[in-house]
Amino acid sequence: MDTQITQAKKGSGFTKWAMVIAIVVVLNLFFNYAISLVYKSPQYENYFPTTQVVEPITNKEDCLKVGGQWTDPDTRYQTPEPVAGMKTAPSVGYCDPNYTKQMEFTAATKAYSRTVFIILVVLGVISLALAAAFANVILSLAFSWGGVLSIIIASMRYWSDADNLFKVIILAMALGALIYLALRKSAK
Repeated sequence: MDTQITQAKKGSGFTKWAMVIAIVVVLNLFFNYAISLVYKSPQYENYFPTTQVVEPITNKEDCLKVGGQWTDPDTRYQTPEPVAGMKTAPSVGYCDPNYTKQMEFTAATKAYSRTVFIILVVLGVISLALAAAFANVILSLAFSWGGVLSIIIASMRYWSDADNLFKVIILAMALGALIYLALRKSAK
């Protein structure tokens, strides 16, 4: 009889942690898919429309008209005198016609990433607050770890794009909220 009770307790522990892990995963999938449904990311195709025929741009004026970046030819690597019997290629510059579009796309992507970072950190802190409010052990654990995972995912998505001051401000706010919640939870 004692063995059956011990095995039942072991089984219920496994079930508890399985439920916790499932809620953590589904909670974060829900956060990320809800964000992508409501707040659309910048689409590459909107900044770089595909054309069937691409005409080369061979002069500075035309390049600048389309928002491109013109690079003058580098004369350091040209042969001063042609070798007998060989034709030399004319000295031509290069146009990157996507220069301005790339700058706009990069700026839009960074702004999107920053907003998603803020949303995920806020959702993570809300999850931690809900965890402190739940009396149910499974829900409390699941929302705690779900909130922590949301903050980790937010940081991984945006950390390389964020400037240092922004990182410190957001982390200070999140840390303050977490300390407040921990003090409140331990006071109960």
